[in-house]
Amino acid sequence: MNMKNLPAAAKVHGLHHYAYRARDAEETRHFYYDILGLPLYHMIQSDHVPSTGEYCPYTHFFFRLNDGSFIAFFDLGDDTAALPSPNTPAWVNHIAFSVPTLADLTAMKTRLEAHGIDVIGVTDHHVFKSIYFFDPNGVRLELSYQIASAQAMQKESTFARQRLNEWTTRKNQWRAERATNPSGADKLKPQQNDRPELNH
Repeated sequence: MNMKNLPAAAKVHGLHHYAYRARDAEETRHFYYDILGLPLYHMIQSDHVPSTGEYCPYTHFFFRLNDGSFIAFFDLGDDTAALPSPNTPAWVNHIAFSVPTLADLTAMKTRLEAHGIDVIGVTDHHVFKSIYFFDPNGVRLELSYQIASAQAMQKESTFARQRLNEWTTRKNQWRAERATNPSGADKLKPQQNDRPELNH
């Protein structure tokens, strides 16, 4: 195909849903509705997967956020939770939801802890503040309150690509060094430290 004749990229205007595996549908409903307050909004049940055609009976259920997007789960009927990634730290893969005020964030921390859920934070990321916790399926969740203004974030966006290009250049150099001397190339570190107060 001639790349010049491709249609323009569609305007992706929001998240529709993010889907995970659930160990148990009712356990997951209790967490997301009774504790987090997200209503159960939609369910799909089938014996076959529409996208692949494979046989795998499932119950697919969706919880609605206030902006109209969803977090969804698959209960495959075997009481099995998804395993953590063996090559990725537990804090990396997560999904973050926003709350409208800092008071809401601290209130949710209190609510979660009252239900016996371990919560990290409130953590200050400078542009937003967050708390972190795990759902019953091992999914790491974040609740965030935005501190930085839209204007400040717009300013950040003007040099985000430049910073990524710098990282990519350095990573390509690191790959070349690693190819010639695998044992001598240490893990690549960022070109700048945005959180120097965390250095020990």
